[in-house]
Amino acid sequence: IARDGTWFYMGSPIGRIGMVQMFASVLRRDADGKYFLVTPVEKVGIQVDDAPFVAVEMKCEGKGREQVLSFRTSVDDWTTASATHPLRVTLAAETLEPSPYVLVRGRLEALINRAIFYDLVELCVDEMREGKRMFGAWSSGVFFPFMDSGLAGRL
Repeated sequence: IARDGTWFYMGSPIGRIGMVQMFASVLRRDADGKYFLVTPVEKVGIQVDDAPFVAVEMKCEGKGREQVLSFRTSVDDWTTASATHPLRVTLAAETLEPSPYVLVRGRLEALINRAIFYDLVELCVDEMREGKRMFGAWSSGVFFPFMDSGLAGRL
């Protein structure tokens, strides 16, 4: 699975969304981080460049601490950011380029695409957390800190 969410079989993209959705329904990630397609009769390892899904749409209901953020993936699954489906952002070591994710199910995440991330950033606020001012977003009554506010101001 490529970073942009394209699924491949033997080097060729899988063009039928129904086929991708079927494979996605049996996708699992073990505790060691390896990905597998698991059916009752076999377990086949697959390569995932980053995250197996891409968040391509976001809905926001409410405002501030009361807002609820939901994300649609490239395989048409919806997930709502919450304590059980957290948001997180990693920063590339050299460039500090952010990579935002939302947990979809199990250990499977969706990379939030750039356009949606820009919309998400517009909903972010500064909050004090453990003596630090953090830049992040609220959803389902949970604050998800993305980075130190001082760093966010330089990006």
